[in-house]
Amino acid sequence: MATIDVDTLKAAHHATWAAGDYAAIAELIDEIPPAHLLDRVGVEHDATLLDVATGTGNVALRAAAAGAAVVGLDLTPELFETARLRAQALGVDIEWVEGDAEDLPFADASFDRVVSAFGIQFAPRHAVVAAELARVCRPGGAVGLCNWTPEGKVGELFSIMSRYLPPAPAYASPPPLWGDEAHVRELFADADVELAFERATTPFRFQSAEHYASFFETNYGPTLKARERLTAEGSWDACRAEIVEMMERRNVATDGSLDVPGEYLIVVARKNG
Repeated sequence: MATIDVDTLKAAHHATWAAGDYAAIAELIDEIPPAHLLDRVGVEHDATLLDVATGTGNVALRAAAAGAAVVGLDLTPELFETARLRAQALGVDIEWVEGDAEDLPFADASFDRVVSAFGIQFAPRHAVVAAELARVCRPGGAVGLCNWTPEGKVGELFSIMSRYLPPAPAYASPPPLWGDEAHVRELFADADVELAFERATTPFRFQSAEHYASFFETNYGPTLKARERLTAEGSWDACRAEIVEMMERRNVATDGSLDVPGEYLIVVARKNG
């Protein structure tokens, strides 16, 4: 089988994240992780901040409200429609730029802070992304990331789906690896940065595991696309059953509902200067 070239893969990623309703997914993770990330990286008034893979602006909006001059970049500009409406409602001004985390359209040392919440980890070539994040961050600044861990709920979701889907090209690393401290240390080994890590969780609350599966297969691009492909191949029911079982197994609710912690890793890479 011929290897998919990187441009074709990124076109598929674009289609994946444009599918469904990512704004509905973003609402689930808007309360805790963005505030946690910005607290750890620190955002001073009038600081310049780049939010890479901004989506519908969860981090960018908070940073702008704190007084930063913010640029939000994403490979999927379809998401900017919601982001712009949210910015307008908050009365903040953000520059929205279509772009690729592996080829940031900015000069070296352009930003005081370079951040991403659950975004850059889905770009295929992790080392390329790490080099770009460090490149556009000024000396004395910081890169701040919030990534799903391999051991957490989202990491297991992708592990389940990967067993049913064709393997990714050899050059494309699994997204949850960005939530592994050793992997991140290796990615930034050649960058002049001091790394710090912190793990935390954010809740995924639904009526039931079945409700969760229905919501994600309808709204979350990766699960929606998996459902489309695997339904045609006759294996979606089996994959979906594994997802429901995983959520039931991880459920910590005691009132008959669903409450599953989603573990994430905060990475702060402070650039020496």
